Amino acid sequence: MNKLEARILEDGVAESANILKVDSFINHQVDPKLMSEIGEEFANHFKDYGITKVVTIESSGIAPALMTAEKLGVPLVILKKQPSKILNQNLLQTEVTSFTKGNSYELTLNGKYVTEDDHVLILDDFLADGEAATGAIRLVRMAHATVAAIAILIEKSFQPGRGKLNEQGFEVYSLARVKELSEGVIKFIEE
Repeated sequence: MNKLEARILEDGVAESANILKVDSFINHQVDPKLMSEIGEEFANHFKDYGITKVVTIESSGIAPALMTAEKLGVPLVILKKQPSKILNQNLLQTEVTSFTKGNSYELTLNGKYVTEDDHVLILDDFLADGEAATGAIRLVRMAHATVAAIAILIEKSFQPGRGKLNEQGFEVYSLARVKELSEGVIKFIEE
C-alpha cells in the first residue's frame, strides 16, 4: 500500500458509493509533505516522457500538479473554470460536466501558455467518469500540443473514466485506484 492509499484510509471519509471526502489533506486543507511525495512519485514515473508542461484544472489539482511540475522542472498551466475578465485574447474553451457537482462549466485555457511544441502531462485529483480529463485533452489539442499521459491521484475504478481515456489512446497512471466505495468502506485495487 502506498502513502496516498494509507492516508485515504486514515483520514478519508467514504460518504456513499460515489463520494470520497479527502478535504482534510488534498482539497480544502492541503498536506504539503504529502503533495511533495506525490509530486516526486509522478515525476519519477514520467521522467522519460519528454514532458514540457504540467496542466491541471483549478483548484484541487493545483497543489499536486505544482509539486509535480517543480520536480520535473517544467511550468504548471492551470485550466480555469471561469473565464477571466481581463484575459480575453487567445482563449480556448470547452464545456465540461462535473460528475461531483452535477453541473457544467466552461473550461478555459489561454493558448499562449500551451503551444504545438508542448508535450503535456494532464494531472487531476479524481478520475470518475473522465469528463474533466477529456475536457482538458480537448483544450490541449485545440492548442495543437501533444498529450503525453494522464496522472490521477485517486481513481474510482468502478466508474468508466479510465476506460474512456484508454479507448482514446491515453495512458492513465493513478496513485490510488479505488475498487469499492460505500458508506464507511474504501477498498483499493492491489497492483
